[in-house]
Amino acid sequence: MSDGIITMHDMEVIFGVTDAAGIDREAVRVELGREDPGTINKAAGGMLEITVPETGTIEDFAGRLKGELLALGYAMEE
Repeated sequence: MSDGIITMHDMEVIFGVTDAAGIDREAVRVELGREDPGTINKAAGGMLEITVPETGTIEDFAGRLKGELLALGYAMEE
């Protein structure tokens, strides 16, 4: 973690999950600041809005992101 701000590594991990779900990167909005508990929302127009939690690892959050995307109906590429 870096002073409550997301890092390039965080973005790489997030895009790894959203790319696997077939979500265009232009349709992903990630807040620059971290905030617990973190959020994953599908907004109007299909935009995916993500806030990374301040606590925990980005890898743990990636697992949660994958699970929530599956629950929203996205299919993951292997």
